[in-house]
Amino acid sequence: MKKIALFGAGRIGRIHASNAAALAGVELVAVSDPHADSAQALAQTHGARVSTPEAIFADPDIAAVMICSPTTTHSDLITRAAQAGKHIFCEKPVDLSVDRAKACADVVAAQGVACMIGFQRRFDPTFHAAKARMDQCEIGQPEMLVITSRDPGAPPVDYIRQSGGIFRDMLIHDFDVFRWILCSDGDHAVWLSATGSCLVDPAIAQAGDMDSTAVTIKTAKGRLCQINTSRRAAYGYDQRFEILGSKGLLQCGNHQPTQVTLANAQGTHSDNPEAFFLERYKDAYRLELEHFFSTLQHGGTFRTTVQDGVLAQGLADAAAHSAATGQAVVMN
Repeated sequence: MKKIALFGAGRIGRIHASNAAALAGVELVAVSDPHADSAQALAQTHGARVSTPEAIFADPDIAAVMICSPTTTHSDLITRAAQAGKHIFCEKPVDLSVDRAKACADVVAAQGVACMIGFQRRFDPTFHAAKARMDQCEIGQPEMLVITSRDPGAPPVDYIRQSGGIFRDMLIHDFDVFRWILCSDGDHAVWLSATGSCLVDPAIAQAGDMDSTAVTIKTAKGRLCQINTSRRAAYGYDQRFEILGSKGLLQCGNHQPTQVTLANAQGTHSDNPEAFFLERYKDAYRLELEHFFSTLQHGGTFRTTVQDGVLAQGLADAAAHSAATGQAVVMN
């Protein structure tokens, strides 16, 4: 039985706590959150205790931690957990600073612990199947990736002010998908251009951010990626991508609550996409934790690592710089 602790009793912390509790051989024993009522409620739900970071890191019986706390705490908690010899699952991103993320990765490597970053889209059954079929050369050599990622609405402006900006917050997942799909054979980004606008809410611009963006990336092998994002999709949570290859195309469409279609004299109608990320990626969140704990127990290679977090953050920084300056960024 692996005993684990959780940092962060908010929305994503509750999701991961529930998924971990359903796994055989895993026991959630401690919950830490500055908001005492949230920590107590979640701990009580799963028969755990409320604890402090210091107590968790000092407890030799705790083998691993799940970090689901605010972004500003991630690198510090990863570093302290690694120094305490704990294995780590951490929500994205590692840190809003690439330099701090790199320093964090260095500590993880030096301590020899596992550190998996929660890029759950790699575990989505639809996206995973597309990647597997691409790897089986069903469409020949991949040449172009087009990602559409649109939220149904913007988060509160108070959140946006401390989020690090849309490229580091929202698009971090899309940059990881780009690397996963087009760079798994050693290819890498060499050129990136990004631009954006504030079309949803002027308060977002006043907070120094954008809510609508377009990014183009070119790799060393000449492959292209286009990412379009918006914080407003009136029809639901829009999550699609397509891979164009030398012999064909793989498309991943939206998920819907049901697959029922109505056809009548007024037209053909079907459900809108799922409402938001908790519904759309419900299975992905479950599967990524299954992978984390199964790999800890049985060995093997983690699908996402702290280094993936560092490299995605580097792309986010490049996009933010390009959008701010109006100039493309050339990378090594």
